[in-house]
Amino acid sequence: MPKADPFRMRRFLDVLLKHGNFTRAAKDLYISQPYLTQTIQNAETELGVAIINRATSPIRLTAAGRIYYQYLTTLENEQAQFHKRLSQYTAPAKQVIRVGILSSLGYYLLPLILPDFLQVHPTVKIDLTEDISERNEQRLLHHDLDFLIGQDPQTIAAGLTVHDRGHDGYYAIIPHTSALYQPHQAYINPHSLSMDQLLQAPLVLSPQGSSIRRQVDYLLQKFHVDPHIVVESSNTLTVQKLAQRGLGVTFLPDSVTVTPDSAHYNLYPLPQDLVSLTYFIASPAGKELTTPEKDFVTLFLTNLEASLADPSSR
Repeated sequence: MPKADPFRMRRFLDVLLKHGNFTRAAKDLYISQPYLTQTIQNAETELGVAIINRATSPIRLTAAGRIYYQYLTTLENEQAQFHKRLSQYTAPAKQVIRVGILSSLGYYLLPLILPDFLQVHPTVKIDLTEDISERNEQRLLHHDLDFLIGQDPQTIAAGLTVHDRGHDGYYAIIPHTSALYQPHQAYINPHSLSMDQLLQAPLVLSPQGSSIRRQVDYLLQKFHVDPHIVVESSNTLTVQKLAQRGLGVTFLPDSVTVTPDSAHYNLYPLPQDLVSLTYFIASPAGKELTTPEKDFVTLFLTNLEASLADPSSR
């Protein structure tokens, strides 16, 4: 690999691709154009291949340049992860609590917990990893996380200590493009549609492995439906917006708030005796929790219970 500082090279390439020529890029970087040109040429000489296609306007990376850029990006990400993991040992005076959570779930749950927790423990740093539950569960099992916050603890792996609290329901978004759509109805009465009808409609879903998808897959299996999945997205808000714009029916927990809009979609509550979710917080089995970690668990349980008892507080 070239001897040049990889992080400086990544910065140079980012700005060069942004502006599409050496002159404007050099000005943005506060360096001379000849110096920027020479730095790129030196990297190409060491690599033995051109990384910039100068024949195009604006200039672009070559195929080899894209591989090199990806390499630089990987180096930068690995260094960031290294410092992130090392920080818990290099700065022991400031405790770090590493929490894994689905981003759309964090949008609802974290505001119920973190303000109160950080008021009691202002020196504790919360390090969030927002990803699907399946990957965060593996991180927790490998001790790369201290806690996993999720839903549906019955699917959680062995080897974890789980505290669950509260039940929440699901609803369907039925867009105006669906044969099930009822004009000028913000909400469709519960039990007025069959699950067969909903599951056989074109669907917009989160990917397999996510908590919501596990619930949907359970329903598909229970009702023996071979689904027509239009698209999958790991971002719950993307799934929500695509359903609202008419791409297909989707299913979301009540914690994902959607503004009623009868002109474009219906909201249909699903029977809780058929499908519901339970929120949980998990930690590695046998781990001795510190005082801040114990308080974090307590606040999760008590604040969530209060929120579920009073839906207006969400």
